[in-house]
Amino acid sequence: MTRARRSSEWYGGSDRNAYLHRAWMRRGLPAHAFDGRAHIAIANTASDLTPCNSHLNEVAESVKQGVYEAGGIPVNLPVVSLGETLVRPTAMLWRNMAAMAIEEMLRANPIDGVILLGGCDKTIPALLMGAASVDLPAVLIPGGPMLNGTFRGQVLGCGTDVWRLSEEVRAGTLPEDTFNSSESSMIRSRGHCNTMGTASTMALLAEALGMTIPGLAGTPAPDSRLLEASHESGRLAVELVETKRSIGQVISAASFHNAIVALAAIGGSTNAVVHLLALAGRLGIELTLDDFDRIGEGVPLLVNLQPAGKYLMEDLFRAGGLLTVLSQVKDLLDPNGMTVTGRPLVDYLDDKPIWDLDVISERATPLQDDAGIAVLRGNLAPLGAIVKPAAASPELMIHRGRAVVFDSIEDLHARIDDPDLDVDADSVLVLRGCGPRGYPGMPEVANLPLPSKLLQQGVRDMVRVCDGRMSGTAYGTVVLHVAPEAAAGGLLALVQNGDYIILDVPARKLELDVAAEILETRRISAATQDAFAAPSRGWERLYVDHVMQADTGVDLDFLAGGSGPTVSRESH
Repeated sequence: MTRARRSSEWYGGSDRNAYLHRAWMRRGLPAHAFDGRAHIAIANTASDLTPCNSHLNEVAESVKQGVYEAGGIPVNLPVVSLGETLVRPTAMLWRNMAAMAIEEMLRANPIDGVILLGGCDKTIPALLMGAASVDLPAVLIPGGPMLNGTFRGQVLGCGTDVWRLSEEVRAGTLPEDTFNSSESSMIRSRGHCNTMGTASTMALLAEALGMTIPGLAGTPAPDSRLLEASHESGRLAVELVETKRSIGQVISAASFHNAIVALAAIGGSTNAVVHLLALAGRLGIELTLDDFDRIGEGVPLLVNLQPAGKYLMEDLFRAGGLLTVLSQVKDLLDPNGMTVTGRPLVDYLDDKPIWDLDVISERATPLQDDAGIAVLRGNLAPLGAIVKPAAASPELMIHRGRAVVFDSIEDLHARIDDPDLDVDADSVLVLRGCGPRGYPGMPEVANLPLPSKLLQQGVRDMVRVCDGRMSGTAYGTVVLHVAPEAAAGGLLALVQNGDYIILDVPARKLELDVAAEILETRRISAATQDAFAAPSRGWERLYVDHVMQADTGVDLDFLAGGSGPTVSRESH
């Protein structure tokens, strides 16, 4: 068998180098493994310290069987894994590092294609970014959401109910021991968050981008159909190599259009914005914040899931899943968006009935008429900021209030519950120093907890403004991803307590209502103070020196684009 394979550059021939490559892999592999068969890497983010991905080794075994059945050779490739709930100071600090490591390992090794196993928030974006920069044939398998949790007869959504219940504890309406006793009930099975958080959002958007077998994303982690689809994905990976269908031939501008429509229709996480922007940058596809506003405008919210609704991912799956949702907005999709199967996404949207109209709404009766991410601009965010109307309070969409400023997350924690804090329900809470450079890593802290004295008065939402991110499981009228951030010279650094901030979501405006000459005086004064203190070494230093702002996806400037799969030099 003599097929031109990338892996044959390592294994083909009879010289000393080919001998070395083959011999060291002959630990169970037969001679015919090197006769030109497709070698498929399983880029596996399984880790006990990434609890949402801990079951992916089982998924990998089903993948291997599919690869073998199709005549390929599967090779397990553990890659950097990021556990959202555990990694400090924030998993976002390491997304680009994980993507870079994945890229280099895929390029450096004798593989012809790759299957990407992810689930937890940053693992799917990192896998897609790394694979895109190498541009090998690739297919992604999302690990799937956990099953619904229940406590005292009530359904618990992981993440969203953490925020909700913890605020009730601070308000004095829920005993702390009751709150703590719910934790083992909330996380009921293997799998990632079961709300429409970042993990669920990125899994579904990977399908909208065309990178999964259609219908796979959202399959619960314990569901046997996940293993069935994983087997089929293994077979498909070999086909992708045979047809030379790389990730760059699957994902196009049309794919991003469809992902943005899907993001609005499912009420997805705001984190998808920075991940999609970064992925587009790796592929050399022009995508801007304005595209999210333009494409998402007028897309209805059809999925009744927490935090924008009441159900969870297990319910979405039984109600029909993403393809059923997209079938309701088929006319808004770009028909040129392809999938890894070689067929357009829209080909899979016929005959998709809704099995539970309380979970998935028909187009004629949406939960909201317009659920797209809103992009705000103004002197506070000349490069843009975003807000998620589906998770916000309608009465706060137009608001003018006095700023209550916190300079860091530590400052917030120290003062937010101070009974003497000068704050009322109309105030605008401002948290800065949480952007890509300022933290560093842009943590999920933008959904500031409300002052306890206001919680005790019954207040449950306020306008909040931050240069950081928020969890996709969070909710509230939160303006986030403010760019440029405070640490990069943004006007957010000059806001003072008592300044008035104007939010007008319909007009897409975010303004600091302070005279220009006063701001200039503040800027001059700020320039005489100590400059931003960058980390002194290691990844954090590299990150701060090269990270871009939220409006372009928070990637590193030298990682834009890709280097392709070619390695010109031998190792011996």
